[in-house]
Amino acid sequence: MLVLLIVIVCGVVLVIYNQFKHRQAERNFPPKGDFITVEGVRLHYIQKGSGQPIVFLHGGILTGNDFEQVVEMAEKEGYRAIAFDRPGYGYSDRLNKRITPLDQARLIHGALKKLGVQKPILVGHSWSGLLVLAYSLLYPNDVSGMVLLGGAMYVEGYPAANGDPISKVVMTPILGDLIVHTLLRSPLGTILTKNMLKETFAPELVPFKYEDATMSLWLRPKHFKANRADVLAFVPIAKEVSKDYKKIKCPLIIAVGEKDPFGTIEQAKRLKQDIPQAELVTLSNIAHMIPQNHPQVVMKLIQEISNRV
Repeated sequence: MLVLLIVIVCGVVLVIYNQFKHRQAERNFPPKGDFITVEGVRLHYIQKGSGQPIVFLHGGILTGNDFEQVVEMAEKEGYRAIAFDRPGYGYSDRLNKRITPLDQARLIHGALKKLGVQKPILVGHSWSGLLVLAYSLLYPNDVSGMVLLGGAMYVEGYPAANGDPISKVVMTPILGDLIVHTLLRSPLGTILTKNMLKETFAPELVPFKYEDATMSLWLRPKHFKANRADVLAFVPIAKEVSKDYKKIKCPLIIAVGEKDPFGTIEQAKRLKQDIPQAELVTLSNIAHMIPQNHPQVVMKLIQEISNRV
């Protein structure tokens, strides 16, 4: 009985501590943009500049702020730059149901329509490689061009192609909620997150500000669960839409870091075979986290695709 009481007390303390850290994180990293509601989902986005629209879609870790430096560069170059927090990430909401990359494409498309954005260039990093390609297949007449940065596009070679135990546990009813509301801010949770960041950026270094933001925002329950749900949602949708990649006709640059450790080089080569008119660019001495560590490279790729459009 005493042991059970101790476990309950420890659990309550962990929940209270986690809630305190979540509120502290949102004070330290408040939303920097505006909000728009589509299909009952409130999406947060950053928008700067005017001119040809460029839409940025981040990968699986953080938020639209991943492209903050590129957005500023794009504004100075005369573009209208828009970076979304994908559903469930950052300060964007996510409906309490299964959300696929196709659903996210539809929500982003609806938001852009409300914002009066026509035929943007889409820039997708990592997980959003699939999202950008799915968007172009759903709305082929509403895309001017695309830039993929270390994109994941196929099941084969995807790190969680054969399932992901952590994601499955986190998405388990009751047990998953118990874990994310107690253990994310524990020493175990923070150590695992720091190791994950090092592996994701390797062999490059993790920017200090990015690590700080990740420890603050990514470890919130709703954000973490959105990421784990997306990991599981990738495989069935990639199987479905990759069959149609050959139908894509708009200008496309497939950029991948020479030192990317996640198998994206092979995926990029395969996409080049499926879309022969696309340009494949291998970035020397660059790893996976291209928007964060090499914003000037991203800006150059945008200018190249913009010239073709």
